[in-house]
Amino acid sequence: MTAPARTPVTVVGAGLAGTECAFQLAERGVPVRLLEQKPLKRTPAQHMDSLAELVCSNSFRGNDLGNAVGLLKEELRRAGSLVMRVGTETQVPAGGAFAVDRELFSAEMTRRIDAHPMIERVATEVETIPEARPVVLATGPLTGDALAADLAGAIGEAHLAYYDAIAPVVTADSVNWDIAFRQSRYDKGGDDAYGNCPFTAEEYEAFVAALLAAEKVEPKTFEKIRYFEGCLPIEVMAERGYRTLSFGCMKPVGLTDPRTGKRPHAVVQLRAENDPPTAYNLVGFQTRMKWPDQKRVFRMIPGLENAEFERLGSVHRNTFVNAPKVLDDSLALLARPGVYLAGQVSGVEGYIESAALGFLLGVQLARQLEGLPEVPVPPTTALGALRGHLRRESPNFQPSNVVWSMFPELEGKPLRDKKLKKERMGQRALADLGTWLGAVGIAWTPPQEPAAAPTDATPDEGAGT
Repeated sequence: MTAPARTPVTVVGAGLAGTECAFQLAERGVPVRLLEQKPLKRTPAQHMDSLAELVCSNSFRGNDLGNAVGLLKEELRRAGSLVMRVGTETQVPAGGAFAVDRELFSAEMTRRIDAHPMIERVATEVETIPEARPVVLATGPLTGDALAADLAGAIGEAHLAYYDAIAPVVTADSVNWDIAFRQSRYDKGGDDAYGNCPFTAEEYEAFVAALLAAEKVEPKTFEKIRYFEGCLPIEVMAERGYRTLSFGCMKPVGLTDPRTGKRPHAVVQLRAENDPPTAYNLVGFQTRMKWPDQKRVFRMIPGLENAEFERLGSVHRNTFVNAPKVLDDSLALLARPGVYLAGQVSGVEGYIESAALGFLLGVQLARQLEGLPEVPVPPTTALGALRGHLRRESPNFQPSNVVWSMFPELEGKPLRDKKLKKERMGQRALADLGTWLGAVGIAWTPPQEPAAAPTDATPDEGAGT
């Protein structure tokens, strides 16, 4: 007697959340129809026909366990995340950050998905929520207008949207290495991880003035522009004050210009796009300047006088829902049972956070289809803390990266030592994660040697979506 056919799941969108969700479902014997508009159509921010394309940056941000995002990556490694597995295989030097070769990562993600016998990939543009149930919408921040409108109608309120900006990429051989120098902040990660373009005070002043005067892409008259604070365009930051950039993404701390033996007044960091590096991303230099002005202004950066741009910066819409009001505990729409959301459209921000939501939904939905009880992920873990963000109502709900403030406090007397506190929270998280993985039937890997907690906060190093 043959076993009854498993209920297929339709997954819309093959970005990080969609591919991770599809893979986790398929690994648990659930057939998946993965609907993706590539190669028929791309969004303005996409440049490749392959899946899981990293459109903003090649960095997954901090990699040590002293950062909440580093802890989230470690949890996903132990849990069997496809994104982290492929990311590790295609990793490139990035100092204290975890970055990948953008093209190799996407190509390998595509190969793994297409090779899985339980996943059928269908090239089609989805303009309305499919009738099939269950269905997962993992269309990300670039959800098409028609589907976004249908989703807005389904939840009974206007969808929320903000604008995101992408940093430019320059070719490595167009960088003037007589001026630019290779060094990571505080020598973390070796000298091959980052390039640095140093400014004198006079050069910085002229650059900021040109940045502010440059012609920008303006929103349409009917659009209210709202940016995510973690990914502001460089010129928006400059508008907040002359010294904002030199204390932000252009801060020179931890770096020494070998030509002078001194710390520069300001610096633009270049992060390798691949290994060996043939192109560099301008770290933190998301922009909405028009393309001719981008070339003119960015060639004022010392060392980039003759820069050749492999990709120029751009602005795109980022769509998400008010998760605490429209999603239930299983990440399904309250107004449409059987319609689930994963990734950035559900209200998280960042590559690894999107993959984490795809992972969680894939695991829990597979259990649900098998008739097994839900096992909530502990709120003390990074996975649980991120999931908790989507339950936390606020007057102005915003997508968020995973941060320590999402975690419950440690029991007992409060610790004044912040480094020790984060270390203890990380230890608690990994212990509770192990218990949860066992409860949901995942054979977790034994604890690895923990990465050292950071001695200095370097939020801009490895910054990205």
